[in-house]
Amino acid sequence: MIDKENVPANARIIKTYSGRRKSKKLASDGTPLTVENVVKPFILSDDDYKKIMDVMLDSFNQGLGKETNATAAVKMFPTYVRSVPDGTETGKVLALDLGGTNFRILLISLDGQEVNMESKIFLIPQSIMTGTGEQLFDHIAECIHKFMKDHDLLFHKIPLGFTFSFPCRQEGLNKAILTHWTKGFKCAGVEGHDIVQLLHEAIERRGDIDVNCLAVINDTVGALMSCAHEDRKCAVGLILGTGTNACYIETLENTELWDGDTDEPHQVMINTEWGALGNDGSLDFIMTDYDKQVDKHSINACQQIYEKMISGMYMGEIARLVIEKLRKAKLLFNGKGSEELSERGRFYTKYVSEIESDGDDSNFKCTKQVFAELNLTKYTDEDCRIVQYVCSLVSTRAAYLASAGIATLLNKMNRPEVTIGVDGSLYRFHPHFHDLMEEKIRQLVKPGIKFKLMLSHDGSGKGAAIVTAVANRLALEKEQKLNAKNGIPNGE
Repeated sequence: MIDKENVPANARIIKTYSGRRKSKKLASDGTPLTVENVVKPFILSDDDYKKIMDVMLDSFNQGLGKETNATAAVKMFPTYVRSVPDGTETGKVLALDLGGTNFRILLISLDGQEVNMESKIFLIPQSIMTGTGEQLFDHIAECIHKFMKDHDLLFHKIPLGFTFSFPCRQEGLNKAILTHWTKGFKCAGVEGHDIVQLLHEAIERRGDIDVNCLAVINDTVGALMSCAHEDRKCAVGLILGTGTNACYIETLENTELWDGDTDEPHQVMINTEWGALGNDGSLDFIMTDYDKQVDKHSINACQQIYEKMISGMYMGEIARLVIEKLRKAKLLFNGKGSEELSERGRFYTKYVSEIESDGDDSNFKCTKQVFAELNLTKYTDEDCRIVQYVCSLVSTRAAYLASAGIATLLNKMNRPEVTIGVDGSLYRFHPHFHDLMEEKIRQLVKPGIKFKLMLSHDGSGKGAAIVTAVANRLALEKEQKLNAKNGIPNGE
């Protein structure tokens, strides 16, 4: 996969197509089918994006409301994370990161602003992703054992932070109930259960490691906390990878579901679970036939509608469906395809990034490499331009939809200056996603609000460790204040 830092200087965002190809097939209005009217549903107006923001704000408020949360599509879960780091956090922490097909374990040493990390990636086999919960957590415990053995930690008791990037209802800093699986996971016996308890039970079944999970977070909180360790103005976390989600700092006053203490700070990070926006039909007005096909053939039909229009798990398939429609209308490849192109899921999202990395006056080097992988051998430069245009429109819509969500949060928070911590392969590797988002957010936020998109470096791992360290710091500060109030010297 390409790294956007290495994209050619002449690469640009393709927003128009000037070809004149027409099909013998007719569009719904009776005119000949063209490239333009096949892709037109992806080009949304400014009014469309403003309407999407109105829908989002209404959904956010329903999720925050005590009376409306039960039926809200976007659940707005309080995370029990109350504060960003202040730079004084210290100690060693083990971090787990489960959010997709890869599972990471990290050993993180914090000393103020200094952070040292060692990590290893383990795969989650497809059979475990769709097996039982016991199999999943036994596999995780086995990976933890291997990691601790490799780092001479088997005879140490070590605190653990767990980044678990699936929709959860948080009931405490170290208690999170999985509401439903996403991103291809379907492990039985986990939904409706506390994932920390399931992890501890798997560890106990082994009996050969001493690990205690002190905090469970999702990847959005990890991205926010990781960036906040460097930039104290970070108040939003955003994931744009296999899935998409966001968190932000909300006042306790607006968090009607809050059941924790009301001590300072009077705020809490909210895990929006915004991927579920549209599950109630509120985004039907922008859904294309291609989106409907993707949803129909997914393992969670009628769920995660907003996510399916944005994230890396689905973007490649949306582009493939458009390309196939153009091919069948003989607007691409003279109607000749390949077995690979006709296979559902075979046009990977990384292809979108690679195709769009071709320069404006290039010889379509990356595009031709993708075509070779798809066994497409007969094509013209015009075919390359059309495929590049299709990929650009699909990814631009995704970036603009994510921007509408971020702008809605910024307007709701109404802070004068906010940094958004962003993580995920789609944002990291797509050549134009960052620029597209900056452009659109600037159009959609209230005048006077300043913002910055900041790439989160290893947010899921580092963030989990920082949350655990911050929780320890706040608990110690609370104990010291209580001791002072009762006249007890600290340390006794």
